[in-house]
Amino acid sequence: MITRRLPRDPNAPPPQPGDEAVAVKPSRKPALSLKARALSYLARREYSRAELRRKLVPYADAEKPEALDHVLDTLEQERWLSNERFAESVVNRRASRMGTTRIVGELRQHQVDAETVAALAERLRETELTRARAVWQKKFGEIASTPEGRAKQMRFLASRGFSRTVISKIVRGADEFSDDL
Repeated sequence: MITRRLPRDPNAPPPQPGDEAVAVKPSRKPALSLKARALSYLARREYSRAELRRKLVPYADAEKPEALDHVLDTLEQERWLSNERFAESVVNRRASRMGTTRIVGELRQHQVDAETVAALAERLRETELTRARAVWQKKFGEIASTPEGRAKQMRFLASRGFSRTVISKIVRGADEFSDDL
C-alpha cells in the first residue's frame, strides 16, 4: 500500500517534537574524521591554515584540542595544506580586479606569513598601473569631465585597493599614461 503525504495546512500550528510527523531519521552516513573533513574542504579550493582551523573548530573534540593542531601539522607535512599556495591562489583570483593594498590586506587577514606577503606585494606593485588601467577602462572608459566624475572614478579605484599614485595617473588622463610609477 502506498501512502501519500497530505499537504500541511499553513494555518495549523507546527507539529511538536514528540509528534510522529516530526520523527527524524538518523543519518546513514558515518561521521567524518577531522582529516577527512579537512581534505574535503581542500579538495574544493586552497585554504590558509588559520582559515581551515576556523572551519574545523566546531568539529574538533572538546577534550582533545591538540588533535586539530596535529591534523593541520600532518596536512602541512603531506603538502595538502600550504599558506604559500593559498597566497598564490588569492593573487591569481583577485589580481585582475583588485589593487595591491586590498590583496595584501586579505592575505594578512588570513594570517599568511610576512615574507610571503612582502614578496607578493612587490610583484603586484610592478603591474598595478596596468591592472588599474584595465579595471578603469572596463568600468568608465573615458576621462571624467567634471570634478564630481573624477572623484567618483577615484573612489571606485580606491575601493578596489589601488594606490593613490596609480589612481591619480589614471584619472588625470588616458593619453598621459606611462608605465613609470
